[in-house]
Amino acid sequence: MAKRNFLLGKGERLTSDVIVRSGPPNKVAPYTFSEARARLSPMLSTTVEILNELPATACPKDHAVASVTLNPEYIAKSFYPAALLKQTGLLAVGSRPRRITPVKKSKGREPTETLTTELFLLGPRSAFRQWQGALPQWNEGTNLAEDMITIEEIAAPTVEDKIKGPLPKSKEAVFEVVLHTDPLLGEIETLPAFEAYLESLGVEQDLTKRFYAGGLCFVEIEAPVDLADDIATFTIVRAIRQMPRLRILRPAFRTSGLPSQSIRLPTEPAVDPSIRAAVFDGGLPDDHVLDPWVTAIEGQHVGASHPFLVNHGLQVTSALLFGSLDPTKPIDVPYCNVDHYRVLDAEPGQDPHELYEALERIDYVLNNQAYDFVNISIGPSLSIEDDDVQAWTAVLDERFALNDTLATIAVGNNGEGDALMGFNRIQVPADCVNALAVGAADSPGTPWQRAAYSAVGPGRSPGLIKPDIVEFGGSLPRPFLVVAEGPIPKLEPTGGTSFAAPSTLRLGTGLRAHFGDSVNLLAVRALLTHSAEPSDLPHAEVGWGRVARTIDDIVLCDDNAIRVIYQGTISPAKYIRAAVPMPDAELAGMVEISATLCYKCQTDPHHPGNYTRAGLIATFRPHDGKFKAEEQVHANSKSFFGDPGLDAGEDELRRDAWKWENCLHASRRFQGKSLSRPCFDIHYNARLEGRNFSPDEQLAYALVITVRAKKVADLYDQIVRKYATVLEPIRPVIDIPVRT
Repeated sequence: MAKRNFLLGKGERLTSDVIVRSGPPNKVAPYTFSEARARLSPMLSTTVEILNELPATACPKDHAVASVTLNPEYIAKSFYPAALLKQTGLLAVGSRPRRITPVKKSKGREPTETLTTELFLLGPRSAFRQWQGALPQWNEGTNLAEDMITIEEIAAPTVEDKIKGPLPKSKEAVFEVVLHTDPLLGEIETLPAFEAYLESLGVEQDLTKRFYAGGLCFVEIEAPVDLADDIATFTIVRAIRQMPRLRILRPAFRTSGLPSQSIRLPTEPAVDPSIRAAVFDGGLPDDHVLDPWVTAIEGQHVGASHPFLVNHGLQVTSALLFGSLDPTKPIDVPYCNVDHYRVLDAEPGQDPHELYEALERIDYVLNNQAYDFVNISIGPSLSIEDDDVQAWTAVLDERFALNDTLATIAVGNNGEGDALMGFNRIQVPADCVNALAVGAADSPGTPWQRAAYSAVGPGRSPGLIKPDIVEFGGSLPRPFLVVAEGPIPKLEPTGGTSFAAPSTLRLGTGLRAHFGDSVNLLAVRALLTHSAEPSDLPHAEVGWGRVARTIDDIVLCDDNAIRVIYQGTISPAKYIRAAVPMPDAELAGMVEISATLCYKCQTDPHHPGNYTRAGLIATFRPHDGKFKAEEQVHANSKSFFGDPGLDAGEDELRRDAWKWENCLHASRRFQGKSLSRPCFDIHYNARLEGRNFSPDEQLAYALVITVRAKKVADLYDQIVRKYATVLEPIRPVIDIPVRT
């Protein structure tokens, strides 16, 4: 049998704790306290006047919401205005990114337009009045004064700020209203007050269709369109929009006229029946050939099925079981069985209530069933926004953060939409940071590029790299082939990101079947990202690249290369040092080091600019004997992760958001002689709602490192011998086919 160099595991044994000290930021303020007070006093007075004029019914318990926009130089969590909030008695209930041109910049620099953070503050209207009256007595040099100089603007949110997108021309419409409230306060105070306010407008609603996520409540209401301004006047309303419709689940291109072809499906059971996988889609037809591997389940309170939707559900499920079928090759046995949940019961776009009903069915399952793998190829017909998180994203990200699940989400087929209007951008919920957003490539072979219909990024910051990866999704010259409806196994051509996503998940299930429990699902995500085929195409089009063609491409190493996976945890505010395996002898020629660092984390959807609660900052130190100064404790660092060349705008990457991305990937080339015991120092930085925070729980991470030295023909063997008591080749628990 030919020699096979398997992926090396137990890389976490190469980690150790390390102390890295950093001093407080040395900040030069753009404004003196006197300047800040002179600027902000009139703004605060105007804000108080506007809040005082609000109807009492629009201010539950006489509370109101105002906004404070931070100077762009003070958006880091260390500058959070905690003293100001404590003194005024106001509560920060959310924030959003906002682009402004400040009046001044520090050190006399010319002000330019840049991103900053707008905080939403909730409190009694009397608290805002007291702040206005006390401000003239505040003294320079205090914590209050230091917080005041971080503020660029104070204002009261307007109705125009809250209404998102165009309003429908009909008399009545279904709206999605987003409220600044959490489940506890929402059920006791906010929702009853909002319901009473709607009644005062003549709108009778029971508000039963609602979702909580973070500090937001997403609620569905039906109301006259001409009352939208009045509804937005309710001070706790953060946003109101026409309820998005479900995206149309039609193939991305027409394939009529292509002949149907019979195929022979395998007869064996799934490779690993213990793997639990779920698809949430339109259901399955009564007559199909996937019964040996699929269980059809009706979603909670779902209505009658629709022929068009069940056909889409069958195609998505076929893609998860088999990928794109090739009639010239034997069809591999599915890696796992699939539970298919029918969560749709009406033709997409026809029922304005379908979106929340489908999400409710998905959420119910995720809360009550444990799945290893989940695919979602449905969602709102709504491109993502930078300043707000939609209900589907907020709810699903929260579930996937808490569940040990690898989820794939289709990015949408709107890639040929108007780019200037952002209509070609990835669709909700592909902006989930705790799931893989999958776009479509136009070919399974070479050359390949983004399929024209596949939606593009970037994603929201954090979460800039979206799609994460792409997979073959079909094109007119080369459609994606799936199992057709009916009692006889036949091929049906189709195409779209709806099929690229489950095809990617199929490879993930193959890795799990291959490795068993020795590789966790976070590591499976890291491996899929790490092994993606790179491309010269922009990240906004193809993410980190196209998914590897075979499992062997992921789990086997060439003789001149090693691939190591680290699966560990890290405590808040701590540093760990992850050593990169190296042979004893100096490496000849050029050496390429690739690394991928992934983690899941809880999110704050009411703070989209500070969405992720955790950040892992990885500092690369290539040579343990090189120091810039004698008093330096740790070896020199060299840039490794960082700006991947996105078109997101320099300021967006500079505003420290890149430190909060929960998937980092990069490849760098070094001269072999410049490497000596290289390592990554990884620091866990935590935050909560944009401010400092130290959680009790450790954060799980997965790190994959590949070292390739073309001139060292036996690098793999050297590393295996040197680290024989530390690293372990991860051998397959099941012998499975290697085709994708």
